Amino acid sequence: MHRYFIAAIVTATLAVTSLSASPARADGEDIAKALAGIAVLAIIGKAIKDNRDDRHVTRHTHQPKPRPLPPKVSRHYLPGQCLRNVRTDYGTTRMFGRRCLERSYRHVQHLPRACAQRVWTANGVRRGYNPRCLHQAGFRIARN
Repeated sequence: MHRYFIAAIVTATLAVTSLSASPARADGEDIAKALAGIAVLAIIGKAIKDNRDDRHVTRHTHQPKPRPLPPKVSRHYLPGQCLRNVRTDYGTTRMFGRRCLERSYRHVQHLPRACAQRVWTANGVRRGYNPRCLHQAGFRIARN
């Protein structure tokens, strides 16, 4: 739209200047008028450009909050940060630490007792749950 506006102004300017055309002479007053006309056109063009620049639109996208899993589903996902590698005299074994599960998993009482294990380390006995046994019982690791 601003192109048509500028074209109309240029056309009107040319039409007005051609009507009052007189023999070519360039005194100080004519040069001042020409410079004033050019300055006016530059100011109008700058105003149109600034008006167009102000029209930028900020778009906000909606980021939905993740919903917690339903109780029956979330009960079968164990926190991944509780899965530990424990060094023993016989090598390294993986297990879910009991204290970590008690702090970060509210359904510890529903874990199968058959999956509970004790491991003897250089620092004493570690209690926890066997991840393979829990996996076979339907429990999974939440990766968050």
